[in-house]
Amino acid sequence: MRLYPAIDIKDGKCVRLFQGQFDKTTVYNEDPVAVAKQWAAAGARYIHVVDLDGALEGVWSNRDVIARIVKEVNVPVQTGGGVRNIQDIQDRLDVGVDRVIIGTMAIREPEMVKHAVALFGEDKIVVGIDAKDGMVAISGWEEVSSLTALDVCKIMKSFGVKTIVYTDIAKDGTMTGPNLEQTVHLIRETGMDIVASGGVSSMEDLEKVAMTEAEGVIVGKALYTGAISLEEAVKKYGR
Repeated sequence: MRLYPAIDIKDGKCVRLFQGQFDKTTVYNEDPVAVAKQWAAAGARYIHVVDLDGALEGVWSNRDVIARIVKEVNVPVQTGGGVRNIQDIQDRLDVGVDRVIIGTMAIREPEMVKHAVALFGEDKIVVGIDAKDGMVAISGWEEVSSLTALDVCKIMKSFGVKTIVYTDIAKDGTMTGPNLEQTVHLIRETGMDIVASGGVSSMEDLEKVAMTEAEGVIVGKALYTGAISLEEAVKKYGR
């Protein structure tokens, strides 16, 4: 199982949200680049970066910070937030981002994802599915669509998408444990590489996610509060 330490960026700072609510933000570090270096030093083999301003505004708001992370940290980076067209994907790949996460546009313009996979390859495109009460949310989690996570997974699989980041918004930032039931459901029903996200709070949670055969797990708040040691987690569960 791959461990993805998360760096969420808002106003150029490293933050965490509570259940995706922008008015419930905790700043953990003024310098996201320093955080990325910390995770790399602890053994991270991949870093998950989200441009929260971009997700809300639909533009690449924290480009300079993310470009610095890619340049200064010798660990592959996947990033999402504000990806609205093919050029947005190209711009991120051009600065050295390894994989680009498409969220909102996978719902609004799914054909864009199909085009992106054909253009850049399945290894460069990831689809982010954020669910609220089982339904997929978009635009920085401010809007809820009429599609379920499984609906979207099946559509994306037909387009050649290999990897899905699945986030249960109700779990995100709460440290109440991940949504294992839905994670297992998506893995079994789709056969895709599912990365679990939201609610991971302990080494026990990591063990439970590993048992689901998820491709990976994103860990955020638990790292920032010290509830999980990334170095220890990588040694035990990482690859």
